Amino acid sequence: MSHETPVQLPRGRPRSFDTEAAVERAMAVFWSRGYHATALPDLLRATKLSRGSLYAAFGDKHSLFLRALDRYIANALTRMDVELDPRREPVDGLRAYLAGYVDRTSGAIGRRGCLLVATAMELAGHDADVDRRIGSFFKAMEARVADALSRAKAAGKLADGVEPSSAARILVCFVVGLRVVGKTAPTRITSQATAAALLDRFIR
Repeated sequence: MSHETPVQLPRGRPRSFDTEAAVERAMAVFWSRGYHATALPDLLRATKLSRGSLYAAFGDKHSLFLRALDRYIANALTRMDVELDPRREPVDGLRAYLAGYVDRTSGAIGRRGCLLVATAMELAGHDADVDRRIGSFFKAMEARVADALSRAKAAGKLADGVEPSSAARILVCFVVGLRVVGKTAPTRITSQATAAALLDRFIR
């Protein structure tokens, strides 16, 4: 019995596209349409990739979505690290953190909403990969705010009886709620006043 010599297939060409740019463009599609409403042709148009290239680079739609969600989360945490930088006066950092959310929940930007909040409402409880990411993000967010509040307490800037971890939880719930309300396009002045009034409950 004879054996055929295996045919050597040519090696694939190296990727000639920017993977991170493709993730960024895919993120914009998921953010605009939601996970389930985003079809493969939408992603191919946005990323300018062929079906084969997209699958070779990312595996499938779900894997690409997770990459996009990871990027969104990393961007949000990086932004928080700048706003709540330990070298900054903690109350100023907390004001900058809340001001950032006011900016992102006002006008046309506010109507766009938050990819993370929209994903939680669409997929939480149905997708274990998404659940882990959302849970981890909110814990990281809360920890950063609690650290700023703890530094404010050490500096004598917190009101009597305010416990940093509880206050952090309240502030995180507030900014997430602000993301939802932002879809209705509240005025910037209203959001600013509400954020200031809440923080003033916690500081001297």
